[in-house]
Amino acid sequence: MRDQIVVKRYAKAYIDFAQPKIGVDQCVKEMVSLKKLLREERDLEDFLKAPGIQRSEKVRILNLVLKDNFSEETITFIDYLILKRRILNLVDIANEVRLKFAHGELIDIVLRTTFPLELDLVLRIKEKLEAKLNKKTNLYLELDPDLLGGVQIVIGNTVIDGSVRNRLFQLKKKLLQSQVI
Repeated sequence: MRDQIVVKRYAKAYIDFAQPKIGVDQCVKEMVSLKKLLREERDLEDFLKAPGIQRSEKVRILNLVLKDNFSEETITFIDYLILKRRILNLVDIANEVRLKFAHGELIDIVLRTTFPLELDLVLRIKEKLEAKLNKKTNLYLELDPDLLGGVQIVIGNTVIDGSVRNRLFQLKKKLLQSQVI
């Protein structure tokens, strides 16, 4: 369990570190290539994991072996793993990066309505949301008769509520707050 938490943290840290310079897609590609390289070249993996070899020697060999096919950010990240004695988790971290970030920076959005919407309307809503958020999205439709009408959009922890139910609730709140003379 503890190793899984470490793997997730380091995978996220790698993306946060490398993404601004090389992008998420390149980060994923490099981790997939690195995993493949380590699987094919067991000697390299054994070398990186060997406790008796100095870190400076590992970094020197890393730079020689990886400099043509991997970014400086990925090589620096592997060096950091060696420094923090987390190199044993490298394959798991590469897996986590691939699994979690392979779809780029997609955002899941739930669109709730009281009745099914036409496909072209759904596509227009998706386009508008992607333009507004400046990110690609996965749009999921959900029918919710409790809304009474209108739509509700859920983006992560943010809810944009344009439903009739919400409008009635807001109206009720205002009426209860107002004083009758």
